[in-house]
Amino acid sequence: MSANLCNRYAGLAARVYDLDKPIGRSFGDVEFYTRRLEVCDGPVLEPAVGSGRVLVPLLEAGFDVTGFDASAAMLDLCRAACEARGLRAELSVARFDDFSYATRFGAVVLPAGSFQLIATAQEGLAALKRFHDHLQPGGRLILDLDPVSAVLAPPGPTRSWTDANGDLLTLAEERIDSDLLNQTVVSHLRYDLWTDGRLSVSELELFALRWWSVEEMRLALGAAGFVDVIVSGGYEHGRLPRREDDVITFEARRPL
Repeated sequence: MSANLCNRYAGLAARVYDLDKPIGRSFGDVEFYTRRLEVCDGPVLEPAVGSGRVLVPLLEAGFDVTGFDASAAMLDLCRAACEARGLRAELSVARFDDFSYATRFGAVVLPAGSFQLIATAQEGLAALKRFHDHLQPGGRLILDLDPVSAVLAPPGPTRSWTDANGDLLTLAEERIDSDLLNQTVVSHLRYDLWTDGRLSVSELELFALRWWSVEEMRLALGAAGFVDVIVSGGYEHGRLPRREDDVITFEARRPL
């Protein structure tokens, strides 16, 4: 699997993401994270911030949020969204394995399963330790995981969006690998831009996700130094997950 093509969210991918998940669209996560952050003290870090779907509402709610993303194209969209609303946030290009801040945060948040972009269990544990070390004592990590059934679900049909210029963007996905041993799936994603009925640009990416069981993540959080792990289903804080839940959220604390 080419690392240069994997989960890179380049130009067309970033545009499609922003059209499909615009700022203002919530899956229940924006409201949930807003409520949970009200009990946290200090600035907030959002890794894999993307185009700002969650960051912008948090800024508008008065939180001090810093974000990073591996995709410069996504960050360009995020900066533009902040500037259009008169908001300010520190945004930088970084990855899960190399981000570094002098600030110690009151919370680190990863909504919408972005943690599952990390390809291996070892890299995931290293990222959890890095999150832990960037929290102030008593600070909280809050992250979402998609359930195994969602990760393993077969790709759907080709999808399409029309942007503000009237251009058509399409996305076709083909599953090329399901590794039950390493708990990963990999898909080919083909993004096409159509202008005046003609194909003008195509981009190919590899999209990889790793699934985690509830107990595996609970153990990983403990190994990374976290305590007081709370597992919730369906954005109902403290309610144990059910089989039909679309999302499982973990909240854990760095010890005082």
